[in-house]
Amino acid sequence: MTEFKSELGGLADPALHQAPLDVVGTDPAMLQKFLADMLTIRLTEETIGLLVEEGLARTPCHLAIGQEAIAVGVSAGLRISDRVFGGHRSHSHILAMGGDIFGLIAEILGKDAGVSRGMGGSMHLYAPSIGFHGCVPLVGATIPIAVGAALAARMDGNGTIAVSYFGDGAAEEGVFHESLNLAATQRLPILFVCENNLFSSHLDILLRQPSDRISRFADAHAIRSLTVDGNDVLAVTEAARLLVAHARGGHGPAFLEAVTYRHRGHVGPKDDIDVGVRRTMTELNKWKLRDPITRLIQGMMACGLIDERGVDALRDSIRQKVADARARAEAAPYPESSALLGLVYRSRNERA
Repeated sequence: MTEFKSELGGLADPALHQAPLDVVGTDPAMLQKFLADMLTIRLTEETIGLLVEEGLARTPCHLAIGQEAIAVGVSAGLRISDRVFGGHRSHSHILAMGGDIFGLIAEILGKDAGVSRGMGGSMHLYAPSIGFHGCVPLVGATIPIAVGAALAARMDGNGTIAVSYFGDGAAEEGVFHESLNLAATQRLPILFVCENNLFSSHLDILLRQPSDRISRFADAHAIRSLTVDGNDVLAVTEAARLLVAHARGGHGPAFLEAVTYRHRGHVGPKDDIDVGVRRTMTELNKWKLRDPITRLIQGMMACGLIDERGVDALRDSIRQKVADARARAEAAPYPESSALLGLVYRSRNERA
């Protein structure tokens, strides 16, 4: 094997980018919302992890703990009318767009009140009323669907865009490259968002690709791209704002690569290192020092925008909201048995 040299530089080095965020000049109300949104995702996913450990959630759950800044930063510049698609790790995407905590947990528990009527579990989420048009577990599968949605958006002519979230592993799927090519040649209004956490399932990127910079594929298709620290919500927000404006303005597709790191394993709640040859507890603990929530809190504290009491109060409030949603979801009924086929097949008596 040839020697691997990172093209991401310091963005892939867990010993760097650990400092508090520089929030000077940033709207305090926006910072408060970012913090609340990221804490909502974190505490909801921690609860989902507990449901898995307790045997109540019987669907595979892929947690995005440690990656919250990406979904929150990108969503800050989106509209409800935009068409957003995710993959197997999309709890953060739906929640960042204002998704209902109860609806998400109910779905994971297979309840009728879930966002997909209890038929989808953790990896088949659907909430078009807030702009989230679905996710599936097949790697890269929603990328071409998002491109189709971008074509529809262009034909609608109302300034909406499509957004496709995926991980670095999806860059190894043929449909990913076909989608970039079609989006580029047709100048479609779509933002491709690669959450590059340096691992695909259990395999480190150095064992799968000759470079760790996924945006090189955007370069190959002449797509405007930016690569940022995915654990810096302000950097993600600014980059996404520029790229969304590019796509929304009729200038063709855009590509955002956000470098990040998930704290949990590939699937399930364990905080382990069983995800690749190069990952160690030492490396994981260094990445935890780049935690996007901690760095935002430290930056806000440095500017006097929040104190420990305020953080505790916010966290306790959200934790109670999540606990209430869990209790409601556990008490909610399962779908009727007739829904097993009724929600899958259209009745002959129904109008097309």
